[in-house]
Amino acid sequence: MYYKSLNPLIIEESEDYIFINKPPFVSTLADRNDPVTILSLVKKYNDDYQICHRLDKETSGVLLVAKNPEAYRNASMQFEHRQVEKIYTAIVDGLHQFKEEEVNLPLHTTASGYVKISHRQGKNAKTFFNTLETFKKHSLVACKPETGRMHQIRVHLASLNASITGDETYGGQPLYLSSFKRNFVKGKEKVEQPIIKRFALHAVNISLTDLKGKVISVEAPYPKDIEVALKQLRKNK
Repeated sequence: MYYKSLNPLIIEESEDYIFINKPPFVSTLADRNDPVTILSLVKKYNDDYQICHRLDKETSGVLLVAKNPEAYRNASMQFEHRQVEKIYTAIVDGLHQFKEEEVNLPLHTTASGYVKISHRQGKNAKTFFNTLETFKKHSLVACKPETGRMHQIRVHLASLNASITGDETYGGQPLYLSSFKRNFVKGKEKVEQPIIKRFALHAVNISLTDLKGKVISVEAPYPKDIEVALKQLRKNK
């Protein structure tokens, strides 16, 4: 979908911050292949505003924008000291019962952009996982990263044999209705299309302290593709 303005993406706004719900398939920062990014929409909205962190292009969810340099510094310091709480939800392959499951494995980004676990070259990375719901062949998992490494949640889930559904880079399988629906009847298309055409990861919540010392916590609703996927999974348990 082509976005012309930041307005439809804004969930909440305070004196110093804007919280937006980033759609999937839109890059956070500059992208040679796509002239419309969250950065371009923010700069069009107000050239002085700054994005405080980033999400992968396919990842949807809450993104923080600072409206002034002091607010940006405040958020940056909290990110640096791991005081910003971020919660993601992911649909993963397989049935899992995670309860405060801790993964503490160092991650190294290769020259190609692929991230791997490396005790020799990797940087410290820690994530906690909790199962929210299970279906026939999949699970819905809450993911709480303590650090903010590239592809951290994706690689840490893969290390638990719980790759994110649709994340073929790290072992995830596409979500086909035929794989879990009884009496599945194929449509007119020759090739079945996956229910969700990306890896199923959504940044659902972010919490930080504003310049006045007040804790702000903002939740981003699921986009349509994840809503549809969950509806089908729940219907065909």
